[in-house]
Amino acid sequence: MLVSNVCLTDVNCTDSPVFTPARLVVEHGDPVSATCTVCRSECSSTLSGLEKSVGVYIENGTTFSWTVDSMTEWGTSATCYYNDKKDSYHQCCGILPVTVYKIPDNVSISLVGHTGPMLEGHQYTLECAVRNVAPVKNLVVTFYRGRTPLSQVRSHNKNEDKPVDQAFTLNITGSKKEDGVDYYCEAKLEFEMAQPRPMVQSPIFTATVHYKPQFAESSHPDPIGVTEEEPMRLNCSAVGNPSPSYAWTHPSQELSQYTSSVLTIQSATLSDDGQFTCTVNNSMGIVTKKFNVKVHGKSNIIKYIIIGVVLAIVVAIVVCGFIYTKYYRHNRMGKYDLMRILRRPREHSTMPSVV
Repeated sequence: MLVSNVCLTDVNCTDSPVFTPARLVVEHGDPVSATCTVCRSECSSTLSGLEKSVGVYIENGTTFSWTVDSMTEWGTSATCYYNDKKDSYHQCCGILPVTVYKIPDNVSISLVGHTGPMLEGHQYTLECAVRNVAPVKNLVVTFYRGRTPLSQVRSHNKNEDKPVDQAFTLNITGSKKEDGVDYYCEAKLEFEMAQPRPMVQSPIFTATVHYKPQFAESSHPDPIGVTEEEPMRLNCSAVGNPSPSYAWTHPSQELSQYTSSVLTIQSATLSDDGQFTCTVNNSMGIVTKKFNVKVHGKSNIIKYIIIGVVLAIVVAIVVCGFIYTKYYRHNRMGKYDLMRILRRPREHSTMPSVV
């Protein structure tokens, strides 16, 4: 055993004991072993040894082989030493840090102090609870939204080596985009110069958020033109949670019997001319959408068609007259004198003589 309370590990020891490996990370209950080379030459014929709280060791000259069949000691270490020749009251030591870990029994995720659906615009706290894990100072928890990592947090408890329960939190705000989103958290132990141990994932928490209706289509023609006796379709589709209900008001200010998101009139009449109002509501709020409808009577359509045809004929006549005057008469009629042609029969015709 150690013969002094002073153990030198600095430059005063020219030949310090060395453990192989230099540190141990072992799961609680697993076997473990290490070897200590006390020194190469300086400690011959001096008192040396190995201090441990669990397991056994075998001495072979200046080498100690330490083995533990089942590591159940939390926060332990091993110390290999020899007496300093220059000062028998001091010892040169090598310390083997031993980290005994335990993966969590369970990891869960939930809302703190809340059950049921979240409400739009309200803030909530997600809690990731990790149970029976050690050492908590090496614990890393990651929150996920879908497959996207949101936040990675560590414990502030740096002194506890034995298994403990630890909770980590993340604030979120209820909104439409959060409705139906999957959240979960992962807990894993990370050690310096050692591979991370298996992670433990919580079950999925699917967020349910209640929010007021929002229209699926942002705009529509204004006004909406439709011909008399033709079908008319007005789309007022909206999304919301809970599912919204619909009410339509006719231009006559009468409530329509239609209660669906799309109002369909198979044959529009002149009485449908005006403003339709769609009211959408659920427990979170009410929104409205207005449709200005212009119904064109069939008689007006025929009148417009006749006027259009007449105007087209007039335009055609004007164009033809212009072409005749500008091109045909100039290029063709300009070679002849019409008056000469009209006078020619009088100048050259003679009356037959009578014998």
